[in-house]
Amino acid sequence: MTSTPAQAATTDLASLIGRSATVVHRVGDDDAATNWGNDLPVLATPVLLWLSEIAAMKVLDPAVTDQDMTVGLAHDSAHLAPTPVGEEVTVSATLAGVEGRKLVFDVEARDSAATVLSGRHTRAVINRARFTERLAPRLPAADREA
Repeated sequence: MTSTPAQAATTDLASLIGRSATVVHRVGDDDAATNWGNDLPVLATPVLLWLSEIAAMKVLDPAVTDQDMTVGLAHDSAHLAPTPVGEEVTVSATLAGVEGRKLVFDVEARDSAATVLSGRHTRAVINRARFTERLAPRLPAADREA
């Protein structure tokens, strides 16, 4: 039986269970909820979720091949407390499990006062070429030619 690139990458990734990575980010005006229809100068939930995705991808950096990539599938996280603009937030992800091509991470974020995010994030290993082939027809014509 021949394994696909995604299956091979998943096999290698199982050895990373328990590995963690951290992203430290100073909350700027571009990260604020005021850019997302809220009137408070605090870290927006979508930005916090994205930071947790970045931390998860850092866990995988040494093991995902050039032929493969990971994409986000799900978030099951609670945004527990506000982080004001100007404050630093530390986001960590730990690979908790590998379920076939699915990778499950425990994620957490803290600022100087509290835990501000706690939950799980799921990613999948996919073949980069197949993904871009499926994406191409959905792009505007100008982007397809670039």
